[in-house]
Amino acid sequence: MSFTSLIFLFLFFPIAIIIHTFAPKKFKNKVLLILSLFFYSWGDPRYLFLILLSIIVTWFGVKRMNLIRNRREEAKFYMVCLIVINVAILGFFKYYGFLIDNVNFITRMNLKIIDLALPFGISFYTFKIISYIVDVYTKRCEPQRNISDFALYITIFPQIGAGPIVQYADMQHELLNRNVTIDKFGKGVEKFVIGLGKKVLIANNMALIWAQVKDIPDLKMSVLTAWIGIIAFTLQIYFDFSGYSDMAIGTGYMLGFKWAENFNYPYISKSATEFWRRWHISLGNWFKRYIYFPLGGSKCSKLENFRNIFIVWMTTGLWHGANWNFVIWGLYFGFIIYFEKVKFGKILSKANKKVQVLYCLFIVVIGWVMFDMNGISQILKFYGNMFIIGANGVVDGTSLYLIKISWRLFLPAIIGSTPYVFGMMDKIKYRFGKKGYFCISIFYIFIVILSVASLLGESYSPFLYFKF
Repeated sequence: MSFTSLIFLFLFFPIAIIIHTFAPKKFKNKVLLILSLFFYSWGDPRYLFLILLSIIVTWFGVKRMNLIRNRREEAKFYMVCLIVINVAILGFFKYYGFLIDNVNFITRMNLKIIDLALPFGISFYTFKIISYIVDVYTKRCEPQRNISDFALYITIFPQIGAGPIVQYADMQHELLNRNVTIDKFGKGVEKFVIGLGKKVLIANNMALIWAQVKDIPDLKMSVLTAWIGIIAFTLQIYFDFSGYSDMAIGTGYMLGFKWAENFNYPYISKSATEFWRRWHISLGNWFKRYIYFPLGGSKCSKLENFRNIFIVWMTTGLWHGANWNFVIWGLYFGFIIYFEKVKFGKILSKANKKVQVLYCLFIVVIGWVMFDMNGISQILKFYGNMFIIGANGVVDGTSLYLIKISWRLFLPAIIGSTPYVFGMMDKIKYRFGKKGYFCISIFYIFIVILSVASLLGESYSPFLYFKF
């Protein structure tokens, strides 16, 4: 079930909020767990057993690990086994086909691949499970005594599809003690509406432009057409994923939870390093805490630090998808971030801020080509179109047509990817008081009406990160 489906918006979501709001405090978690399991099993109930199996094995395993925590080697063995079990499940469903393809390519064998659907949200809930195992082992938090409360942490419906990946230690208190105030509920509604508008009004339309460009044969694509297409995808993926995160965080507020922001205007970053501090913040924090720091982080030799960054970014690429383009994309950013860290960052910091932002945007846009194109040959061909090699001229009729029909979408999208819009809204609230709040409320109602009207007239468009 998607946040932008009419069934969710007009049936499941209002019913879930009403039931949770009026449920007695001692039953709120159980009610929310039932709702979350229903939400999870809506599209493909076959994998409900799989996620419940992971929850049960992890909960009992961590309980046992905690009982023997004074016997450190034995407890560590339990921790490693639990992590291996959960990673193995993720690896089988996500990388089985990728592994067989590569074995067939290397050995010239013809092993058959069983077509397995990727369990909904498995990349996200597996990382949440790992955070729980490690946090209990390192005594960052105590194990959850109630298995249903632990199951709620793993399956809570706003996060299960595409995050944010909230670590257990950051959520354990609110699982048992949370309050829904009018202010918190209102902030949640506001956040949800913003996310809905980002996804439906901007991301979905940017996706149409990018799809048009990708359908053009390589030898018939001009330089400007290629750049229009990849800029459309650059905006699409930001508004799609940040839109989902806003809707998830907003829903959390309405349920009494307060989750940290997952995006902080990444396209105004002045370096690739800063970009990844602002993009998918919860994933970046997860990799730092559970992979980068345990490997030694930056408190080691330059060679070891390079190794640590290499491992983190190769893993980041693989986490996003079972394809070599994701691995290349991850290593691409790993090399750039290391290069900025050891040398180029100091030179870059002395440049004009606009130059720094343009540098970062160029690096990121080049990276998105690797991210979305399937296969090295397609990536190289598209780069050729972007940089004149093999392109059908610099400008053609298609590129002029795309500019004519889409500039009204590109302009608000570019402005909306900066802090300008929400900064202006805060000024209106501060300067005009109740009248300002009233005007902004009308603006949000307008977004909802436009979004619903758009959803009624278009085919289903899932969030991009659902496939990861």
